[in-house]
Amino acid sequence: MDTSNLPLEFLDRMKVILKEEYDDFLLSYKKDAQKGLRINTLKIKNEKELPFSLKPIYWCKEGYYYNEKEYPGKNVLHEMGLYYIQEPSAMAVCEELDIKPGEYILDLCAAPGGKSTQIAAKLKGEGLLVSNEIVPQRAKILSSNIERMGITNCIVTNESPERLVKFFKKFFDKILVDAPCSGEGMFKKNPIAIDEWSKENVLMCRDRQLNILDSASKMLKDGGKIVFSTCTFSYDENEGVIQEFLNKNKDFKISESKNKFSPGLYREDLGLYDEQLKLTQRIYPHKVDGEGHYFAILENTNNKENINIKLKDIKVPKEYLEFQSKALNVLIKPNVIFGTNLYMSPLQNINGLKIERCGLHLGEIKKNRFEPSHSLALALKPQDFKNNLDLTNKENELEKYMSGDTIEWDKKGWGVVVYKGHNVGLIKGDGIWAKNHYPKGLRK
Repeated sequence: MDTSNLPLEFLDRMKVILKEEYDDFLLSYKKDAQKGLRINTLKIKNEKELPFSLKPIYWCKEGYYYNEKEYPGKNVLHEMGLYYIQEPSAMAVCEELDIKPGEYILDLCAAPGGKSTQIAAKLKGEGLLVSNEIVPQRAKILSSNIERMGITNCIVTNESPERLVKFFKKFFDKILVDAPCSGEGMFKKNPIAIDEWSKENVLMCRDRQLNILDSASKMLKDGGKIVFSTCTFSYDENEGVIQEFLNKNKDFKISESKNKFSPGLYREDLGLYDEQLKLTQRIYPHKVDGEGHYFAILENTNNKENINIKLKDIKVPKEYLEFQSKALNVLIKPNVIFGTNLYMSPLQNINGLKIERCGLHLGEIKKNRFEPSHSLALALKPQDFKNNLDLTNKENELEKYMSGDTIEWDKKGWGVVVYKGHNVGLIKGDGIWAKNHYPKGLRK
């Protein structure tokens, strides 16, 4: 990358921050960006199930560097949700939430879904994840990634942080605020961020971040934890935001991080005086194999609270019960109905929220019959269906299926196409042929 394209005001600030490390920082822009993927432990146990040359990322045990020439983004296993392609430094942030299965977690600025899918894997299908994205189109992308990874306990919302407060006051155990920022840490990966950079944009991002953090603090239980992160080097958007938040919220403190990178800035010449800021962490591309990031762990110091969600049974439509008895080996009970769509949801009291995905979409009732969803196929295992068609070692047939073609199958009723021990998508057989139910938007 040509560093002459970088904004001069940005470079001048980095000289002040990095001092003798500045030259090494500039040299990092000459190196290729590192590529990473994170295995989806909801579906596979370890990286040995993937056909790639992988090297561990030390701050995330599920994270690996991959060889770009192997094109994992174009592999069928990616479509099946066995892994998520994610920038290596970004994987560090969720590790600091210290998530336990059963907790209630909010990812407040969640699209495209890298950190949400990482959180969901740590929840292991228990508890609740609310993944929010304010931009409608980005919320759809987020929802599709939640589906692909086979996540069952996630609500995807399309709301402003201020509106979410009305529904979830003092509700979550932990909150991730991966805040919108000026993107200085991604200049190498995303050159468009260079063109959009300005001092005015930095200050606008800072103000937006403070408002988002204010909303997050109102949704956090007493005794809970917020992890704030950005992909920028600006102290206005990083330590400056954290210092201002602490000044206004005396019941919060900064906690020590699990992984150590470079300590946050604490210098009078930058107008930063709170010694706690040294506990926050900066990730620099000249020090690790990853791009620029920043995070701070904010802990509410009040006594811990417990809130338990109580779910009610609903009257299950007979069409679904008939499908379940004929097609499934597992009992999955819908508990939310939107129109003709059935969901198994970790949260039922959602009236008034803009919802993009309400837990696991089971399918839809159409003309007195139930049609299962692609989400259901990806969330279950091959043995959960009474019938499946294994196309392992039959790549030509698999390609035909993923292109939307009809394929031969001697079973009747609903089943799944299986590849290397994992579900690819749905089929419905008549005893000779299988009608293809792979989503049209995903077909090759």
